[in-house]
Amino acid sequence: MADSDRAPEIEVEGLVIRYGAVAAVGPVNFSVTRGEQLTLLGPSGCGKTTTLRAIAGLERPTAGAIRIRGDTVYDASRRINVPAERRGLSMVFQSYAIWPHMTVFENVAYGLRVRNASAAEIDDKVRHALDLVKMGAYASRNASQLSGGQQQRVAVARACAFSPKVLLFDEPLSNLDAKLRAQMRIELRELQHRLGVTSVYVTHDLEEALAMSDRIIVMRGGHIEQVGPAADIYNYPRTAFVADFVGSANLISGRLRADLARDGLIALEADAGRILYGEARGREAGPTPTMSVRTVHLQLNSTQPTASINVWPVRVRRTVFLGDLTQVHVEWGGRELVVRQTASTAPAEGSTAYLSIDPARCVLLEADAATEAEQAPPPPTAPIVADLPIE
Repeated sequence: MADSDRAPEIEVEGLVIRYGAVAAVGPVNFSVTRGEQLTLLGPSGCGKTTTLRAIAGLERPTAGAIRIRGDTVYDASRRINVPAERRGLSMVFQSYAIWPHMTVFENVAYGLRVRNASAAEIDDKVRHALDLVKMGAYASRNASQLSGGQQQRVAVARACAFSPKVLLFDEPLSNLDAKLRAQMRIELRELQHRLGVTSVYVTHDLEEALAMSDRIIVMRGGHIEQVGPAADIYNYPRTAFVADFVGSANLISGRLRADLARDGLIALEADAGRILYGEARGREAGPTPTMSVRTVHLQLNSTQPTASINVWPVRVRRTVFLGDLTQVHVEWGGRELVVRQTASTAPAEGSTAYLSIDPARCVLLEADAATEAEQAPPPPTAPIVADLPIE
């Protein structure tokens, strides 16, 4: 890969967004490389959409800087604030913003007409964009006659029509039903690959983020909890918040036993003196040492496994049928652990089984970033830059 392909397409540096005394975002720092799809993932109110709108130029930050392809579009210290229409970005909104009184062709052509493109260029680019989203046959149809999924495709076509530097997506699939949402996330991912365009995607949907992202930023309370590829975020969460929000996990707390460490593994003494072996992965434990174990990584067997560590007899308290999986609740040293297994292998309620966990699947957690931020003294309030002149 050439160095130019690895160059940041978007750089967000020390971004802070405040509403009066309330800090909605920041400070946050991240970059997006050329052709990458980065997802901002988190619960409602975590600051992900506000961050996206700041990149788009629809939200005025309080401090920090934003650069797109090396060009500064916002810098509080230098009093630069390039308006949204001059940033070379395109955004797909949650509501689609389709004009019902226009045809599909006219909806997609709107942005090109605003940019004074020629009739020939408009015709060529609109038809190309509609073909990309498999809507070419609907060019003359009135937009009010489209289904939700078709409107979503039109919104994407409109965003792609003028070949923007970056595509921004603000929860574009949240209004669709579950089956169509699953189909559209695949189509959007394939389209992003075909175009090779850099994109930033906002969602609160875990499956959407895992399926569509090259990298994920997990946000909480306006701060970044963890950044990394989807597999790393899922398998190696850094904090209890990430472990709980990104998938289903058992969080097991206790005290570290350095005297029992072995073979590069750390030992955690949990409830009833049970010793759980796992990996530190270079992390420092928080005030209460805690390990994360994904519910799908625990194993239940009717006979005792041969492993010498992380194996215990347990009693099955209850089972919950979930279709493809059965959720099994077991009693483990005075507390309850949750195991998710295929339905055909689930043990009966009240039976005894052996629980085993691969130590490589037990990950030491750090203290939550948001918790640390709450405990730290508040930073000095940054001055709000008002009436910024256009660059």
